[in-house]
Amino acid sequence: MSTLQYWLWLATRAGLRTGEAAALAGQFGTPEAAYFADPAEYDLLRLPGALRESLRDKSMEGVEAILARCERLGVRVLTLQDAQYPERLRQLHDRPAVLYLKGREMALDREAAIGVVGARRCTPYGVDLARRLGHDLARRSAVLVSGIAQGVDAAALRGALSAGGRVISVLGGGIDVVYPPSSADLFEEIAVRGLLVSEYPPGTPTAGAHYPVRNRIISGLSVGVAVVEAGERSGALITARLALDQNRDVFAFPGPVGAPMSVGPNRLIQRGEAKPVFGVDDILEEYENLYPAVRPSKPPVSAPRNSRPAPPRREPVSPPAEGNGKQEMVDKAPGRAYSTFETYPGGASFSDDEKAVLLALGEDTLHPDELAEAAGIPARRVLSALTILEMRGVVRSAPGSRFAAAVVFRRRESPD
Repeated sequence: MSTLQYWLWLATRAGLRTGEAAALAGQFGTPEAAYFADPAEYDLLRLPGALRESLRDKSMEGVEAILARCERLGVRVLTLQDAQYPERLRQLHDRPAVLYLKGREMALDREAAIGVVGARRCTPYGVDLARRLGHDLARRSAVLVSGIAQGVDAAALRGALSAGGRVISVLGGGIDVVYPPSSADLFEEIAVRGLLVSEYPPGTPTAGAHYPVRNRIISGLSVGVAVVEAGERSGALITARLALDQNRDVFAFPGPVGAPMSVGPNRLIQRGEAKPVFGVDDILEEYENLYPAVRPSKPPVSAPRNSRPAPPRREPVSPPAEGNGKQEMVDKAPGRAYSTFETYPGGASFSDDEKAVLLALGEDTLHPDELAEAAGIPARRVLSALTILEMRGVVRSAPGSRFAAAVVFRRRESPD
């Protein structure tokens, strides 16, 4: 039999606690040694009765069934003994002995992988924030690690995938068990464009008790974990605690005092356990020297002292979207297009919030909080509008979680 078969036999013993399969392999030297050990040796370890009985069962039928199912599903199996096993997980005291993988191969130890966690029943603001965070992480070449539950997890994954980013989803059941059903499309997309990871054999039902166990892998694969929204007893806080235990960085997005979904992040910040952040730049600035790929591709260029911007020139915007066919004269500064909603192609489809944000931005580079005040609309609606506008290429993100308009919009002046 192969070494892989012995690993699978050991990892599927009944009564195992988290990380115990790897510990037993270390105790006996190899999984083969654990398989061929005298039953009396199991008694000397004072293991629970159910586990000792399971270790005495030398049948390989279950192992053969797992291998056949993995081959049928296109699932790769990685053991603690393999060179490709992530070193970040190998360092954990409760490391998984076996991992089941489906999707793209990634050299995880060389990547700036950021865990994104939060509440399933998050607010619309939390969904917008998670989606934008996933999108921005992808644009900065970071790998997003999360679960696949509704709420923050799914929103972050969708945001990263929409930007062509790389994602890893760690599951609380078998790699072929779609849960929740609402995330079925995500399962399919991640299996092709990202990476699904589980320590449970294919066919294992998803169970609530699996999630705290699964969370240590999310934090373990990551260099830092960001908490978007979390209630007082959210599982996201378990992941944050595990990250701290694993010597990982923890980041938290602060929220309104007294808001139920802001209690978790605010408490982490209050206790000094998390760095307060407002966007992806606040997170990735910690890793730019370690992982050059996440450095901003176009750092801001400081203007020379005592220099003045060139005066705007006037030239026509063409073609007009509608009207009598006349070209409208608008101001235009070098490197910046100017327009109105009436003349910009597709400008008529902007929502009221999107128009308000664009008008408030003008030629400035502003933080969402500043935009909310200038536009006179709630911050969550500003974030939602910015996400759509950035995807349409009308707004660009800037360092410091700020935004600038790629096209400066002005109100159309009424004819005399």
